[in-house]
Amino acid sequence: MLHFLPAPMRGAIALLLYTINTTGCFLTMTPLILLKVIIPHDETRNYLTIFLMKLGTAWVTINSYILKITQRMKIRLDIEDKDEFNNFSTRKSYLVISNHRSWADILLLQHVFNRRIPFLKFFLKKELIWVPLLGVAWWALDFPFMKRYSKEYLKKHPERKGKDIETTRKYCERFKYSPISVINFLEGTRFDYKKHEQQQSPFRHLLKPRAGGIGIVLSSMGENLSKIVDVTIIYPENNPPVDFWDFLKGKIPAAVVNIRSYPIPEKFAGKNYEKDAAFKKDFQDWINKIWEEKDERIEALISHQGEQQSPSDTHTKV
Repeated sequence: MLHFLPAPMRGAIALLLYTINTTGCFLTMTPLILLKVIIPHDETRNYLTIFLMKLGTAWVTINSYILKITQRMKIRLDIEDKDEFNNFSTRKSYLVISNHRSWADILLLQHVFNRRIPFLKFFLKKELIWVPLLGVAWWALDFPFMKRYSKEYLKKHPERKGKDIETTRKYCERFKYSPISVINFLEGTRFDYKKHEQQQSPFRHLLKPRAGGIGIVLSSMGENLSKIVDVTIIYPENNPPVDFWDFLKGKIPAAVVNIRSYPIPEKFAGKNYEKDAAFKKDFQDWINKIWEEKDERIEALISHQGEQQSPSDTHTKV
């Protein structure tokens, strides 16, 4: 709808619309957030969280509309099992794992999965709670905040070792009682070639995966999860890193979102990731295998980027 406008103007309008939507949603949430702060009763707070998540879903829906009217980006869904995808439900819980190419990934994932699975919740750095509006909203929506410590810090403060894992486990215990989608970018940061080189990553298109977070999720609530949803995102006409401002300006013409799902391995559910060394190694090997397959998938998607997609393979409306 706004595609005829110059890119900088379209980017500014998109940013304004996203800001207005976020501010409006936050103001609507405010009375419920205040009630959640002052009411100590856990069951009542849980009901308030459910209402808050409905408002969060409305926020995502409006963001999706903004995406459609400000972008020409063609979103191709590459679904491994369409029947499984069509049977996703907001009444079931999922663990979603993905590679990370851009800040646009979050909007894209919310757009694709909105109303198909429960409201997506991310593990966030504790410092992000201070982000204006969003920080408080994330807290109210029960997003898990984690304090991550560097190896250097832990050497000086060994008493802090395991605190981030303890926090993850506490949040997972809370997530057992209602449907949830927990999403984790296993690389821990957005991909770029400098980070890739510094890590000496064995993968061509990915950083090394960090298995600890989802290891704890499966240890704590694996029996409550329906599926692991494995998402692979690429922007075939853009070299990483993909700038968010370029996204707003419409400089990302295409995105490919590959979706496949796995059953929860029975041998992983209920195990102790921190203390069971055999489980930890098996789990890390399993994640590395998934990452090897994902790397091959990205290579295949990139090598075929010039091929013409049939109308049934290309989805601009999800």
